Amino acid sequence: MAAKYSVLPVCFLLAAGPACAQPYPAKSIRVVVGFQAGGGVDMSARAIGKYLTEAVGQPIVVDNKPGAAGNIAANLVAKSAADGYTLLMSNSTIAIPSLFANLPFDVRKDFDPVSLVAIGPSVLTVHPSMTATNVTELINLAKAKPKQLIYGSGGVGNITHLEMELLQVMTGIQMIHVPYKGSAPSVIGLMGGEVNMIFSSVPAALAQIKSGRMKALAVSTLQRSSALPDVPTLNESGLPGYDAASWYGLFAPAGTPKKILAALSGEVVKIMRVPDVRERFAGDGFEPAGQGPAEFAKFLREEIAKWARVVKTADIKPE
Repeated sequence: MAAKYSVLPVCFLLAAGPACAQPYPAKSIRVVVGFQAGGGVDMSARAIGKYLTEAVGQPIVVDNKPGAAGNIAANLVAKSAADGYTLLMSNSTIAIPSLFANLPFDVRKDFDPVSLVAIGPSVLTVHPSMTATNVTELINLAKAKPKQLIYGSGGVGNITHLEMELLQVMTGIQMIHVPYKGSAPSVIGLMGGEVNMIFSSVPAALAQIKSGRMKALAVSTLQRSSALPDVPTLNESGLPGYDAASWYGLFAPAGTPKKILAALSGEVVKIMRVPDVRERFAGDGFEPAGQGPAEFAKFLREEIAKWARVVKTADIKPE
């Protein structure tokens, strides 16, 4: 049975003066998603929206505005009134503005982070024929064979590409990149021996790892994956500080009252503790995060800086 929540605190949005003119929210809240219905970001928004509707006593309307890697939706929200009635559910791509030329918004200035919702670790996997059985052996092999090992990714600028570039930046190894048109084709490419290694989402790789068709060496986040508890992190495997992942986050237009941000964030944190919500995210390989505005803002700044360095070092041209 769904958990019950108290309605958000009222009387913190003042039209003018000390008296409470109108409680928030007084109408439906729109959550804009920059991707097609049925995808991960959409699922995240709808999973949160179901419980947030009950919490705030007003409908949460998910509005899909796909296109331009989520930037059409982001620009719409960036230009919306900062009143708490238009929000953005985005993924980690929003923290990599260096991938894009002439963005019509500035993620650092035009948004207020509300809550980091969930984090999806990737798993570093190699073809079973590879002699490396851990990350140290893989790095040593790559150093012994510069520009000979081949890695696949879900496409140029995809998180699975950037995670491998970060690995190269931190270790000094050099490998050949084969971008596929999506993460699923990269998994097929690895199993077919077209490439030596890939980063993959955990759900996409889990069955193949269990069957022995792919060999898991490490996960990309600082925390181990609950789906692969015996697989160490890269941080544990000789690369201290390595931390990379896909993630989902909720944003509001810059200037949204802090009380609204805090109240919304507080409800999202509670929602991410609901067992069926956690199970739904876990099915997509995501671990609940539930960070508040201040923590999420710090996380976002670090993500933007990290990926800007990787994009520059890898000489990935903005599109």
